[in-house]
Amino acid sequence: MAEMFRSIRQMPALIVPGLAVLVLAAIVLATLLAPLLAPHDPLALSPLNRLKPPGGDFPLGTDALGRDLLSRVLHGGRVSLLIGIGTAAVSIMAGLVIGLVAGFFRTADAVIMRVMDAFMAIPPVLLAVALVAIHGASILSVVLAITFSEIPRVVRLVRSVVLSAREEPYVEAAMTLGTRMPVILWRHLMPNTLAPLIVQGTYICASAILIESILSFLGLGIGTETPSWGNIMAEGRSYFLLKPSLIFWPGLLLSLCVLAINILGDAARDMLDPRMRRREG
Repeated sequence: MAEMFRSIRQMPALIVPGLAVLVLAAIVLATLLAPLLAPHDPLALSPLNRLKPPGGDFPLGTDALGRDLLSRVLHGGRVSLLIGIGTAAVSIMAGLVIGLVAGFFRTADAVIMRVMDAFMAIPPVLLAVALVAIHGASILSVVLAITFSEIPRVVRLVRSVVLSAREEPYVEAAMTLGTRMPVILWRHLMPNTLAPLIVQGTYICASAILIESILSFLGLGIGTETPSWGNIMAEGRSYFLLKPSLIFWPGLLLSLCVLAINILGDAARDMLDPRMRRREG
């Protein structure tokens, strides 16, 4: 333990990412253990206990329907993180496939990129609002709605990497030897995209958590029967002057989670980008 703290003091640049890891790990662990840590059922109504102050059986108090705020915040974190991670995973997988095709096949590139440009012209929140309004509010529809707005950014990233990598001698040699296109894409080009995709995935995860909160705050997110940080704050806004903690606690965890993910994304970019390492050296 002493050696770990000594190494951190010798490398101050690791202090902030280290704190981000601890904060994010604590939030993720608390939400995963929500069934064990939550003192009450997050959906249990108790009109006699509505808007109770913190204390006793309700460490953070209760909301306007008498539901335990701590239990709802813990369970809501599971939903928000699920949406963030799910959106990042689906966006990366779909964007990787489309970007590989667009970057390698010039005939498909023009059509694919014009479609991606059309999607990027629409603000992400507006596109998500439209899709959720069409398909209804659910976790799946929210994930898909946010994914559609993130895929074009992943496609452009993968395409730029592939356009550069396809000119490398080992790729030209593989093409000359008659290697099948799927093998070239998977074995020679796809590994070049992993580092930037890891970084992009962290930003997508943080962005998805924020967009879900915005949708829920506007009444277009998942239903109130499934707590998330966004709809907990949306329900508490009517009682903000009477009880600010209804918004403060879910908002605090949301802010810390998004900040920690973005810090880790920046740290991953610095570690995985050779140009950043040469600059630091």
